[in-house]
Amino acid sequence: MPAFAAVRDSTVRRLSRLHRLVFRATKGRIGARLVDNDMLLLTTRGAVTGEPHTVPLLFLRDADRLVVIASYGGRPDHPQWYRNLVAEPVVGVRLPRARTTVERTARTATADERRTWWPRIVEAYDGYETYQARTEREIPVVFLEP
Repeated sequence: MPAFAAVRDSTVRRLSRLHRLVFRATKGRIGARLVDNDMLLLTTRGAVTGEPHTVPLLFLRDADRLVVIASYGGRPDHPQWYRNLVAEPVVGVRLPRARTTVERTARTATADERRTWWPRIVEAYDGYETYQARTEREIPVVFLEP
């Protein structure tokens, strides 16, 4: 059994839903931090359905850009939220203590940008190194730009 199978997709979805609900209900006072990093809510449009989908994600800051990582725990496929933003890069972002969701444009980091950012990402949360080792795909680094 692959290592990522230790946490089933259904469990990931339930935990994500709970995190999202608590984050929204408390305006980010609860759920704003996880594994010593800041969290945001990212809303994408379904690539097929066009329906909004919101997920909590760890993020880093780079001046006015936000940086998120499409790790999906090292699973072999990209997370659905990443596939959604590739199809439609205009996304919604809700930061902790923010009253509203703001629009951002998502962009996957270039190879050079990823090489620069990957050590910073692993420094922020070393689990990403484990996730990358679990999968043959290159885990995308995504910039959320104003």
